[in-house]
Amino acid sequence: MDRGVAVIAMAAVGGLIALQPAVNAGLGRATGNLAAALVSFAIGTLLLAVLVSVSGNAGGVANAFDVEWYYLLGGVLGAAYVFTALVTVSSIGAGGVAAATITGQLVASIALDRLGVLGLEETPITIERVIGVALLLAGTYLIVR
Repeated sequence: MDRGVAVIAMAAVGGLIALQPAVNAGLGRATGNLAAALVSFAIGTLLLAVLVSVSGNAGGVANAFDVEWYYLLGGVLGAAYVFTALVTVSSIGAGGVAAATITGQLVASIALDRLGVLGLEETPITIERVIGVALLLAGTYLIVR
């Protein structure tokens, strides 16, 4: 995929993800937080099941158990994010959730890149990356204070 298209696609989906904590928190007011996270994931799972079936890729699901165990943690990580975001959005708002999420993602991603783990190419930590993290930390502070 072209890098420009990839950035635009992720920015667009990132904009949609900004809705997720508020939507799930609204659902949580009616169902409770854990139930809201469950309903959210159940609907997402059903949608993905339909997409996998329609695309003709259902056979690939059987290969999921041919990987190392830690490659199966994506759903656990997603559930942790959804639950935490829907609980914290009432305290720090959608902007705070987004800012803190992006800052945490960037800090962890730079560490993962540096270590070259999980099949990633090893990338050094540069002064530009450190400045980027520092600016995100400052931005997150300004948004949630």
